[in-house]
Amino acid sequence: MEAFYTLQGEGFHQGRAAYFIRLGGCDVGCHWCDVKESWDASRHPAVSVSQIVAGAAARPGRLAVITGGEPLMHPLDELCGALHEAGFRTHIETSGTHPLSGQWDWICFSPKKFKAPRPEILQKADELKVVIYHKSDLAWAESFAAQVRPDCHLFLQPEWDRREQMLPLMIDYVQQHPRWRVTLQSHKYLNIP
Repeated sequence: MEAFYTLQGEGFHQGRAAYFIRLGGCDVGCHWCDVKESWDASRHPAVSVSQIVAGAAARPGRLAVITGGEPLMHPLDELCGALHEAGFRTHIETSGTHPLSGQWDWICFSPKKFKAPRPEILQKADELKVVIYHKSDLAWAESFAAQVRPDCHLFLQPEWDRREQMLPLMIDYVQQHPRWRVTLQSHKYLNIP
């Protein structure tokens, strides 16, 4: 769908220079999604792996973040291999609803209530990031925290349009459950992609 060089705005690697590769296609259907234009993959022209890697290599950072839509709707072994060959760390942001492909240096697993993740993603996630839209999402987040590896980093992120309502609840929750951390969509505050 698009590729751009910016700063990672969320989670464990927040603030790092990163080349984002957003793949078209998503069958999860979050009503609060901020990139609904990514859902229909046919609306976006195919781009070769060599073109994608050349675009990334033109920038000084060597962190590539594959996102979507839902990037695992596509086979990602070739893309990951080419990025590694070009000296990049590969990170993915996924809801985990499709089989894992590619070789990843970091997996950010962000489950969604609209479609269940595949069980195999749980033990491979380096980061669990749960979007909080309702207070009940905190208990739902705990259901996943109980299934990931003990060294998986746990993040709660307010849904952007409900951040003013959810942040006070989240702050209190993290104070009571300190293994969690709050992450914000800092790129939106910084007005960068």
